[in-house]
Amino acid sequence: MTSSASAGASATNRPTIADLVHERALACPSSTAVAGADQELTYGELDGWATAIGGALRAAAPSGREDVVGLLLPRSPRLAAAALGVLYAGRAYLPLDPEHPVDRIARTLRDAGCSAVVTTAELAGRLPAGTWPVTLLDRTPPPAGGSRGAVAGIPPDHAAYVIYTSGSTGEAKGVQVTHGNLLNLCRWHADAFALTHDDRAALFSSPAFDAAVWELWPYLTAGASVHMPDDAIRNDPSRLRDWLLATGVTICFLPTALAELVATLEWPAGAPLRVLLTGADTLHRRPPAGLPFRFVNNYGPTECTVVTTSGEVPAEDVDGRPPSIGWPIGGVTVRILDDDLTPVAPGAAGELCIGGAGVARGYLRRPALTAERYVPDPGGRGARIYRSGDRVALRADGELAFLGRTDAQVKIRGFRVEPDEIAAVLARHSDVLRAAVTTWEPVENDLRLAAYVVPAGGRQPSPAALRAHLEAHLPAHMVPAAFVVLDALPLTASGKVDRAALPPPNRQNEPAAEPGSPLEERVADLVAELLGLPAVGVDQDFFLLGGHSLLGAQLITRLRDTYGVELTLQGLFDHPTIGAIAAEIERMVVDRIESLSDDEVEALLA
Repeated sequence: MTSSASAGASATNRPTIADLVHERALACPSSTAVAGADQELTYGELDGWATAIGGALRAAAPSGREDVVGLLLPRSPRLAAAALGVLYAGRAYLPLDPEHPVDRIARTLRDAGCSAVVTTAELAGRLPAGTWPVTLLDRTPPPAGGSRGAVAGIPPDHAAYVIYTSGSTGEAKGVQVTHGNLLNLCRWHADAFALTHDDRAALFSSPAFDAAVWELWPYLTAGASVHMPDDAIRNDPSRLRDWLLATGVTICFLPTALAELVATLEWPAGAPLRVLLTGADTLHRRPPAGLPFRFVNNYGPTECTVVTTSGEVPAEDVDGRPPSIGWPIGGVTVRILDDDLTPVAPGAAGELCIGGAGVARGYLRRPALTAERYVPDPGGRGARIYRSGDRVALRADGELAFLGRTDAQVKIRGFRVEPDEIAAVLARHSDVLRAAVTTWEPVENDLRLAAYVVPAGGRQPSPAALRAHLEAHLPAHMVPAAFVVLDALPLTASGKVDRAALPPPNRQNEPAAEPGSPLEERVADLVAELLGLPAVGVDQDFFLLGGHSLLGAQLITRLRDTYGVELTLQGLFDHPTIGAIAAEIERMVVDRIESLSDDEVEALLA
């Protein structure tokens, strides 16, 4: 399958994304480029900041073309300026999530061989000791005037950014995406959704999630504005809907689980939103009829520049099939091949192999893995295809049906996860002899991670200790929801872990401790009432007890009404036990009280 859209101009005369944003800055310097809760940058200001950052990087290493520069910054206008500055300097940027464990950040920086890091004074303390110079964004003033834009002559096959994904060997791996790859994504997006400078987009995703690339550059190259919601409302469907309406957002991306919830809410007929994009996980539900915007499902691995296929999802379910993942985007080709890289029969299942302008350069400093996954196109012409490991089939209507994986990789809350990476970290715990990680569904369409451990030397590791060990080394979405201690892991005849024989987790695996405070008791009562249970313990997991995203949103609303705090769905995923929820409420209440002035405290107590 090949998209009918062209890949654009020839490789010899293509501009870079940085060139296009700089042109927008020259043409409309006073127009809003990026806006967050506490900062807004016009195109002129964005260009000025990027020039200052790019100049600092070039001064530190004049010959550093294609060096990787780490960006340890939150989702903010400053992140956009720093990323553009790295591109202006002819380097590749590596976005890092400040919420990730320090150990994870350190290993990523070292693995990527970063030549510099851009961060803030507040976040610099999370940086490990290293040889890289550090640019503090809040201490880098923009130039008094003028801008040089990007360095000239950056080839389209030079790296623009690096994104790290989960790895089966126990270490994450960095994907190098080129300027040519990124330009193809932006041109397809602008054409497919008819972008203009009047559009207002939303940037929802974590900086280290490759969807953030898609949420930023197509709009800045089109002269549109990008708006970033507060963390407090990002995962609250109702408040996010209200923010989208109030901000006048016309097009945005939301991860699958959240998009499914937002689409079920009431929307006014005159809503500014005209396109809701979703992806990152399997879409199980069609949108309800009567929405005032298009609902578009998307698929694509990081290794092929965020989006490979795309298709609008109609509300009508005419044949009982789940929504498709659409068809190839502009400049991209897909083939459905068997294990020998031979095309399968029409309608048969096979591995999705991706070619064309979206195919990234490969894995940073991992030539063997690159050669394994990026292989010569069996169709010839010297091109490469990427073996995605995803099983698909071509439907009669010409769209692709997603059927699952050919390996153990899974999607958790939209993030790719290799269970073996988690098991490798678990096995480093002193109380663990062997470990395995798999998935299960406590309720339909709510995939969760479960860890199974065999104790070392007669020890009895507690779930709390194992969870704390993983939280120190892995992002929150890679920490299992359940831990099961076994005498031995079941094995297949060939000696591999028999995941099908692992017992399903249940809430008896962890102690049902009694509440230790009135706050814990009240939270436990609210959860028990919502889930229809007689009682719950403070160590029990909301999702293991039968909770899911929709019930989570209801719990957040009840806690807001009771305590006046703004929990999020993401926070509930990260801290799902009753005790952890109560602790987070207590922290937020204390923070609010400490932020009050003496007069406000007196008024509150009056």
